[in-house]
Amino acid sequence: MNIYDLKTRIKLTVFSHDMLESLLQSSVNNINEKISQMTKKGDLVRLKRGIYIFGERFRDRPIDMIAVANMLQSPSYVSYEYALSYHGLIPERVYEITSATTKQKKIFETPIGRFSYQKVPLKAFSIGVDWLYNEEDGGRMVATPEKALCDTIRSMRGLGQMSQHRLLDYLENDLRIETGDLFALDAELIRAIAIAYNSAILRDLGAIIAKERKKIG
Repeated sequence: MNIYDLKTRIKLTVFSHDMLESLLQSSVNNINEKISQMTKKGDLVRLKRGIYIFGERFRDRPIDMIAVANMLQSPSYVSYEYALSYHGLIPERVYEITSATTKQKKIFETPIGRFSYQKVPLKAFSIGVDWLYNEEDGGRMVATPEKALCDTIRSMRGLGQMSQHRLLDYLENDLRIETGDLFALDAELIRAIAIAYNSAILRDLGAIIAKERKKIG
């Protein structure tokens, strides 16, 4: 089986050594050597041990960075600045793919970009996370806008003692979130995340949004 055969069989943009092995085992004697040869030729690109993508000339669409991030570190979900940008809450395009995990802090420097992971408490991990699926990328986990914002605030040092007024100023002027987008967020979900994090500043965030939503009617 050559790289063209693999390309017709593997629809995902990122895949594991085990998947390659299952496809090659019927036609290749030394699977590891075959994978190594394809990697040296640039047919495959190794992102970390056991995780691969196709080489650039064999890609017919952009790489799904969320799918890659999920696979590089498991369990994890994409969050923080990358998810805020993905949801359109902040204007800047974010190039580092930022994720949350229950494991220790980790950074992967890969040929397609930098992937970083921050540890969150287990109780807060699964609240406010969407599971997205399509046949091309498989299942992907990404924070909701509410969870991405909560994770970002929770990760920033020096924000814990902020007044509600200063917090709102930080969101509007430092993160540059539009007030309309901010006040459209789900205050109840933010409160649930705040409880899981046991975070006073996240409770304040939920209170700010609930108060403004009540004004709007």
